[in-house]
Amino acid sequence: MLEQILANAPLYLLIAVRALAMIEVAPLISSDAIPQVTKVALAGFAAFAVFPQAATISLPAEVFNLAYLVLVIGEAFIGIIIGFYLTIIYSAFSSAGQFFSLQMGFGASETYDPLAQIENPLMGQYLNLIGMLVFLSVDGFQQLFLGGFQRSVQAFNVLSLVNARNGILLTLLKGLSQLFIDALVMSMPILGTLFLVSLAMGLLSKAAPQMNLLTEGFPISITVAFFLIMATMPFLVEAFAYVINNGFSLLEKLIISIGKPL
Repeated sequence: MLEQILANAPLYLLIAVRALAMIEVAPLISSDAIPQVTKVALAGFAAFAVFPQAATISLPAEVFNLAYLVLVIGEAFIGIIIGFYLTIIYSAFSSAGQFFSLQMGFGASETYDPLAQIENPLMGQYLNLIGMLVFLSVDGFQQLFLGGFQRSVQAFNVLSLVNARNGILLTLLKGLSQLFIDALVMSMPILGTLFLVSLAMGLLSKAAPQMNLLTEGFPISITVAFFLIMATMPFLVEAFAYVINNGFSLLEKLIISIGKPL
């Protein structure tokens, strides 16, 4: 196996570049908390594991020239597409928390997300952590490297990607729209209830103007939201698992549509 890789070093480098680009963009493993050396080693091991199954590609007669550089850039672009699509799916959890953070009274409270390196509302960060645990429980990394990276290496190369660029763009746009739909659906029980609480508070302020609802409304909204989160957490976990598995299923269908049938 090692002799085969040494004899086909340019092809192995292309596969490793695809793996490294995917790791640099994919959720969780793209964090700066993971050393760059570890990411490069993981990309090299992933390329070593799938090298015998790689789709055939015609390499230029003289490697490491401009044509080969274009192939390297194309392989990196494939890895970025795979990782970015999964990042879109994973971002639905954080977006769901952002939808009702303001309504809940935590709109001004933001925490630093060390995985995404962004400021995230408190409830968005909480659901993001729950989503991370669900991602691990449904074998997200196994699906990422088997259903995403390995199948993409088996199915197509950078030349096939050029021919299917319109379908890929449409899939990414659908993923972005589906992100907001999934986030809204997951946050709707809490968001809808908090809207009714706000409406009740508004009616009470009209009926009894002497009540100081500005100080009483926030504790009530926060308490109701916490009770709703506790009551709906089993359903949220199932929804998170469905979103992740559905995202991997759509990614696999996209890979099959680009390349040859597996």
